[in-house]
Amino acid sequence: MFNIKKLTGSILFLFATHAGMAQQTSPVDFVNPLIGTESKYELSNGNTYPAIARPWGMNFWTPQTGNMGDGWVYTYTADKIKGFKQTHQPSPWNNDYGQFSIMPITGTPQFDQEKRASWFSHKAEIAKPYYYSVYLADHDVTTELSPSQRAAIFQFTFPKTDSAYVIIDAFDKGSYIKVIPQENKIIGYSTKNSGGVPENFKNYFVITFDRPFSYKAAVKSGAISKDELEIQDNHAGAVVGFSPLKRGEKVTARIASSFISFEQAEINLKEVKSKTFQQVVDEGKAQWNEILGRVQVEDPNIDRLRTFYSSLYRSTLFPRDFSEIDGTGKRIHYSPYNGQVLPGEMFTDTGFWDTFRSLFPLLNLLYPSMNDRMQEGLVNAYKESGYLPEWASPGHRASMIGNNSASIVADALITDRKGYDKDLLWEALKHGANSAYPKHSSTGRFGYEYYNKLGYIPADVKVDQNVARSLEYAYNDWCIYEFGKALGKPEAETAIYATRAMNYKNLFDPSTKLMRGKKADGSFVSDFDPSAWSREYTEGNAWHWSFCVFHDPQGLINLMGGNKSFASMLDTVFVIPSYEGMKSRGMIHEMREMQVMNMGQYAHGNQPIQHMPYLYNYAAEPWKAQYWVRKIMDKLYLPTPDGYCGDEDNGQTSAWYVFSSLGFYPVSPASGEYVIGSPQFDKVTLNLENGKKVNIQAKQQGANQVYVDQLTWNGKPYSHNYIRYKDLLQGAKLDFKMSDAPNRNRGTKKEDAPYSFSNEKIKGK
Repeated sequence: MFNIKKLTGSILFLFATHAGMAQQTSPVDFVNPLIGTESKYELSNGNTYPAIARPWGMNFWTPQTGNMGDGWVYTYTADKIKGFKQTHQPSPWNNDYGQFSIMPITGTPQFDQEKRASWFSHKAEIAKPYYYSVYLADHDVTTELSPSQRAAIFQFTFPKTDSAYVIIDAFDKGSYIKVIPQENKIIGYSTKNSGGVPENFKNYFVITFDRPFSYKAAVKSGAISKDELEIQDNHAGAVVGFSPLKRGEKVTARIASSFISFEQAEINLKEVKSKTFQQVVDEGKAQWNEILGRVQVEDPNIDRLRTFYSSLYRSTLFPRDFSEIDGTGKRIHYSPYNGQVLPGEMFTDTGFWDTFRSLFPLLNLLYPSMNDRMQEGLVNAYKESGYLPEWASPGHRASMIGNNSASIVADALITDRKGYDKDLLWEALKHGANSAYPKHSSTGRFGYEYYNKLGYIPADVKVDQNVARSLEYAYNDWCIYEFGKALGKPEAETAIYATRAMNYKNLFDPSTKLMRGKKADGSFVSDFDPSAWSREYTEGNAWHWSFCVFHDPQGLINLMGGNKSFASMLDTVFVIPSYEGMKSRGMIHEMREMQVMNMGQYAHGNQPIQHMPYLYNYAAEPWKAQYWVRKIMDKLYLPTPDGYCGDEDNGQTSAWYVFSSLGFYPVSPASGEYVIGSPQFDKVTLNLENGKKVNIQAKQQGANQVYVDQLTWNGKPYSHNYIRYKDLLQGAKLDFKMSDAPNRNRGTKKEDAPYSFSNEKIKGK
C-alpha cells in the first residue's frame, strides 16, 4: 500500500520559516498525539488518547493511565501509568475490544494495576505517531514502543537489578495465557469487549523476547503462581523476569495480534520479527510523512502547523484496517458480523453519523485509493450482515442515528471510486432505507414505516429523536437518488428517493422558521422552546438541527423567506445566549461544551451544526462565512492537550479543520462541491494521488485579514462560492487576496451559490 521509496526530499521540506526551526522539518514532526487528552466524562476537550499507530493501522498502542475497562484510557492530568495497552477504541463512549497490556517493573512481582503503576511526568515523555517513550520513575525503567500495521516492538531500558519483570495482562471477561520458556515467548487471547462482536470473538496475541526468562509465572484472577505456565480464566496474565541486568541494558519485546488465530498472529509478527527497534521507528516515520506530506503547508505560525498536522494525523487513523494478510499473501478478515474468516477487505471503528460530513470527503480528495478499499469493505459488511454499518466497532453498534452510509457510498461514487461492486451497494442502500436492523435502532432506519408513509417521523409514536432522524433520512434519500442516477438506474427505482429528499419541508414550522416536532395528526408539538435540548433532537436543539438540509440549502432559504431572512436566522444562532436551554434536560457534556465556548447556540463540539457557518454562501453573504469560519478555527483549535472543543470523533472534527484551513469545506457530500470559507495559511500545496497539484495561496491572510476580497483560479477571476472536486483533480492554482474588510460585491450573484437540489429540474417536480 505504501511505498517508502516514494518519500523524497519534496516532502522533507522547509514547512515553516519560524526563526530557529530546523531546515529539514518533516510533517510528522509537527504532530502532537497528546492534543485532546485533557478530557473527562463531564467535559470533552477531544476525548482522545495518544494513538501510537500506523495510518489506518489494525492495532493502536497507548500508555494506560486509567483503570482496566475505563474508556478514558489516558488522561493528560493523570500522574501514573499502569501499562501499555493494545487498543482498538474509537471513543470512550464505545469503549474498547481486542485489548491487553504490557508493563515493565522492578522489585517484587506485582500484577495488580495499582501496585504495578508508576509515577511519570510529561517532561520525560515523548509522543509521536510512530514512537512513544516514557520514564517510569518508580521502576527506573524507560519504555519505548513503535508499531507496525499489526505488530509492535518494545524496548525496555532497565537499571542495574536482579529483579526486572514484565507483566502481561490479558484483561478480564475471559482470557487465556501460556508462557513458552524454550522460545522466550508468551501467547494468549483476550475476549474483553464492549459489544458488536460475534460469540467466537478473540484477540490472539504473541509476544517474543530477545533473552531467556529468569522468572516465569502465570496469573489467575490476580494470584501469581510461580512456574505455572498456562492459565484460562476470567482474568489471566503472566509475569516474566530477566536477571541479572546491568544499568542501561535493554530488553526487547516483539508483539503481534490477530483476530483470526495464533498462527495468523505469528504471520503478523513478521512485520517486526527480523527488524531492529530503530528500523521500525524509521519505517513508521517515513510512512507517516508520506501520508501527511499529501498536504504541504508553508506558514510562519508554528502553532498553526502543529494544529494542522495533528488534525491530519487524527483524520488518517480511522476507520481502521481490520484485514490481515495470510501465509499466501492474500488479504483476509475475521468478520465482526458473522464470526467467519473470509477473503477481502474489512474496515471498522467509525461512526458515519460523524464522519460522513468531512472525514470521508477528505479521504476521497487526498487518499482516494484508501477509500476504494473501504468501499470494498462496505460491500463485505453488507454480504456478512445484511446491512451497511452506521456505527461499527467492530460490528454493528447501537450508537447514534441516521442512515448515513448512503452519504459515504454516494460521495465515493461521485468522486470516481473504483474496484468494488457498486450494484450490490445500490441494493444495500435500498434495503437500509426501507427496513430496520432487528437488534437495535441505530442501523437501517428506525421509524422508517412512519417516515415512508407520512414523510416524517411523528413525535407521538415512541420514536425518539424524530426530527433529527427525519432530517437525516431526507438527506440520505437524496444521496441514494444521486447514487442511483450516477449508476444509470431507471427512474422507476430512483424517483421515490428524489421525492423523499424533500421530506425535510414537512417539519418546517413557518411561525418560528425552525424545524419542529410534529404529531401523527399533522399538528406541531406544543410548548416549543427552540433552545431546549429535547427528545425530538439528537444531542442538540432546534437551532442546531434546523439547518441540517445539506443537500438543499436553497429550498430551506425559500422556506425561511429568502436570503436576508435566512442570513438573519444564521446570525441569530450566534446571538442567543449559551445558557438558554441548559435546564431543558439533565446536563450532558455536549451542552457544557457549547456553554463554555461562549458562541451563543453555536455548538462546534458536536457535529450537527458544524457546516452551518458555510451556509451564508448560499444566501449571498459569503463574508459572514469567512468571518465565522476563521473565528472558529482560531478560537476552538489549539495544539494543546485541551485543543478541541468537544469529542474529536474518529477524525471528523479534525477533518473539519483540515478542510476549513485550506479554504473550503464539503457542506453536501455527494454533490461534488466544496464551499469556500477563509484559508488560514500563507501557502498550501495539495499533492494529489493522480500526480496533479493544487496550489493555494493566501499571503495576505492574518488574524484580522480573514475576508476574501478576490479569488483567481489559474490566474482568472473566480467569483463562485464553491469549488468542484473534478476541477481540483485536474490540478489548480488558487490565489486568495485577503482583506480586513468584507467585499460585499463578491459571490453575491445567484449563480455564485453552491449546489442545492431545488435548483435541479426534476421530472414531476
